[in-house]
Amino acid sequence: MFPVLIVEDEPKIAELLKKYLENSGYKTHWIADGNAASTWLQHNQVELVLLDLMLPGKDGLDICKELRQRAPQPPIIMLTARAEEIDRLLGLELGADDYICKPFSPREVLARVKAVLRRTTLPTNNQQNGAVLGHTSIQLDRERLCVQFGDQQVILTLVEFELLETLQSYPGRIFSRQQLMERVYPDNRIVSDRTIDSHIKKLRKKINELNSERELIHSVYSVGYKFEP
Repeated sequence: MFPVLIVEDEPKIAELLKKYLENSGYKTHWIADGNAASTWLQHNQVELVLLDLMLPGKDGLDICKELRQRAPQPPIIMLTARAEEIDRLLGLELGADDYICKPFSPREVLARVKAVLRRTTLPTNNQQNGAVLGHTSIQLDRERLCVQFGDQQVILTLVEFELLETLQSYPGRIFSRQQLMERVYPDNRIVSDRTIDSHIKKLRKKINELNSERELIHSVYSVGYKFEP
C-alpha cells in the first residue's frame, strides 16, 4: 500500500490528520516543507496527497501544478485557510481533486479521502480498463486516469475523468452544470457553476491536444455541456 502524503507545516494539524488516517488503516507520510515535498514526490509513489496551500519553500499550488505535469498522477486534496472563490477556482483549475477550507473536522477530511479514493479505484459499469468513446478511436483508461488517441495519450485529473466519462456515456445528451456537479461531487457540497466551467475548460484543452480535428465537448448556451463524437 502506498502512503497518503500529508504536506502541512502546522505540526498539530498534521499529527491530527495522521492519527485519524492511520486509525482508519491508511499508511501516512508527513512533510512540512514545500521544497522537500516536491523532491520526495519525484522519487516516491503515493495513494493521495493532502496538500496545504501555504507552505514554507514551494507553495501548494506550485506542487499541484508539478504533479499534474507528470505520471502517475495521484489524487490531490488541497487544505487552506484562504476561502476566497478565486483561490478555490485556481486550485481546482491546476488539477486539485478536492478542496477543504480550514478550520475543518478531521472526520470530514477522512470522509473526503475515502470518497476520492473510492472514485479513483472503483470501475463504473460503463468503463473497465478502456473503452471506445462513441464512434471515435479515443479510449478511456480509468485505472490510469488516462485518455488515449492512437499513439498519443494524456493524463486527466480525477474530476476531469469523471466529467468526460459522464458526458461520453450519453452522446448528444445535454447535462446541466448541476447534474455534472452531482456526478463529480456526490457528497452534495456547495460549489459554483464556475468550478465546473474551469474543469471543462482544462478537459477540452487536453482532449484537443489528442484530437484537434473536431470539438468533442460542446457548450449549450445557458444550459450546460454535451459530448458529440
